Amino acid sequence: MSDKRKYLGPAVIAVVLLAVAGGVVYYMAHARRLPDGLIAATGRIEGERIVAASKFAGKIASVMVHEGDNVVAGADIAQLDDVQIASRLEQARQALNALDAQLKAGESALAIARREVPLNQASADAGVSQAQAVLNKAGSVEAQAALDARRHRELFEHGSIEKHRAEQAELAWQVARNDVAAARETLVRARQGSSGAALGGDKIGAKEQELAALRAQRERAAAVVAEAMSVSADQLIKAPAAGVVVSRLREPGEVIQAGSAVAELANLDALHLKVYVPEALIGKVKLGLPVRLYIDSQPEQAYDAKVSYIAARAEFTPKEVQTADERVKLVYAVKLAIQANPQHRLTPGLPADAVIRWDQNVAWQKPTW
Repeated sequence: MSDKRKYLGPAVIAVVLLAVAGGVVYYMAHARRLPDGLIAATGRIEGERIVAASKFAGKIASVMVHEGDNVVAGADIAQLDDVQIASRLEQARQALNALDAQLKAGESALAIARREVPLNQASADAGVSQAQAVLNKAGSVEAQAALDARRHRELFEHGSIEKHRAEQAELAWQVARNDVAAARETLVRARQGSSGAALGGDKIGAKEQELAALRAQRERAAAVVAEAMSVSADQLIKAPAAGVVVSRLREPGEVIQAGSAVAELANLDALHLKVYVPEALIGKVKLGLPVRLYIDSQPEQAYDAKVSYIAARAEFTPKEVQTADERVKLVYAVKLAIQANPQHRLTPGLPADAVIRWDQNVAWQKPTW
């Protein structure tokens, strides 16, 4: 008798459990029924994943947000340690400042040269003209002195004048010849000076080339500064879009790689509910059909939505069931775009019931599960 009870007890329990399970299945099957024209479905609210990530590897100095915070686009999310970047930026700025100083000095020197060269050339040309005039005058004086010396020599030879007068004339001629030689040397030097002044144009060209090289160096230095500033700015990680922080993924002191996510956000104004519609009903679901959503915590509030996506292929559900009998239960994934989220009362992760109305003549009805 005891052996019978030993085997009968588990059997009774199994029968009771099967009866309860069958009752639950029966209840759910009937509770989900809505008037023809409405389709009930359940799911969890989801949002587009927005990741605030670092462009560069580094050590996190601080994280400015916490889970649940609402942030606007461009809000500060985290700061990387930027000591080394700041040092490189300062070096780049100093190099740029040094080139700016050289460029300014070179431009001043070029401006002065452009003013001086014409003046020097004019002065040199005037010197040549003056030297030429002195030579011409000395030549005339020398020619007259030569005539006077010849005439005084002839007069002396004829005894018409005394010897010292002839000697004075010869001396005057010699002085005139010396003046001519000196004037010639002055003219040569003046012409050389004029030729040297003519090289001022070449000097200006050389200075212009030097300035062009300095400007090119300055542009490269400015590019280095701009790049360093960009890298420095990127050490501050900002929110790529407005949303609510759903996950704070990193903490101060952690070393991250380039591209590592620091926080995950969701846009509360672009939420959707993902549900599964049985294969037998999917033909009635069209893009744009109106939907109403209901939240257990807000029983009196209904949210408007629209069918925004219908999967092209069916899938088995639940996926973990592998029996041949369950594999025939195919469903299609459907996304329902929530039209408005007043006061951001809806958040990702909330379970929701949905009613899809495919017949506009059927009145809305809230599902009862």
